Amino acid sequence: MALTPYQQQLHDRVVSATEVVAPPAPWRPVGSGVIAVGGLLGIGFAVHPETGHDLVLTVSSTGHGLFDAVTGEKLERDYDPEEDPDGPDLCCPGIGPVADVRIPVAGLWGGGLHTGADGGWGIEVISPEWPMHRVLLTSGPWTGEHGKAWHHVFHSSWSELRAAGFSPTGRTLAVATSSDLTLWTRP
Repeated sequence: MALTPYQQQLHDRVVSATEVVAPPAPWRPVGSGVIAVGGLLGIGFAVHPETGHDLVLTVSSTGHGLFDAVTGEKLERDYDPEEDPDGPDLCCPGIGPVADVRIPVAGLWGGGLHTGADGGWGIEVISPEWPMHRVLLTSGPWTGEHGKAWHHVFHSSWSELRAAGFSPTGRTLAVATSSDLTLWTRP
């Protein structure tokens, strides 16, 4: 099926933006920006009950991990979790400081993360060169100029995309692939 002229123009605009750029202020990378998580299957968010920081729960083929989404620090690891996401809510039990919380997870099982956050932020996950995915961060209509209205912040050319989106607080942007987790945070 042929693309309409409008669709072709959008496709060409995105494909021409080959350079991955850093998200604009106030976003900043968490730690080195990339956390290696081999066999990553999905992620979910919780809030630390003491610090108020966003926390990211990773679900992988070797267990569950809990990371501080502001510092990148690994807070907890469970190599033999009782359960993986199940049920209609795709939740699994939290660990560490959020052990009493069931955390919704997005990834290989389904589910999804928030695609919009306060301040007009949004993301689009697109695949103009499938099976590679691109994550676009927008601060307005993404049909504007690359690097101003939209930013090509991630290109999954080496691993399979599992999930991308904002935490429920809107303070963390996460991209999870089958091999790693990339995080950005804002105040």
